[in-house]
Amino acid sequence: MGKILAGKTSDLPPGKMLLVESGGKTILVANENGNYFAMDDTCTHQGASLSEGTMEGSTVTCPWHGSTWDCKTGKLIAFASQLKDLASYKVIVESDSIYVET
Repeated sequence: MGKILAGKTSDLPPGKMLLVESGGKTILVANENGNYFAMDDTCTHQGASLSEGTMEGSTVTCPWHGSTWDCKTGKLIAFASQLKDLASYKVIVESDSIYVET
């Protein structure tokens, strides 16, 4: 298990997401009302980058076909067909730095 620097807390205000790439993984890091969460960034429908979508509360919406995901758990909320859930990752905030455990 590794720990990667995702950025500074000032880089990720509430309601925003960012993309982190490390070791061949693309990870979405989200700030939901001052709480930080991380999950895989790639939609399991057709491979869209979820960090390019929108976020409302803890719900992330895919920019291509509108699937919705819970950024806290990586679980699919809604889509026309069943999709595989995404992996979620532990986020650690130390001082003003955001880290993701992979």
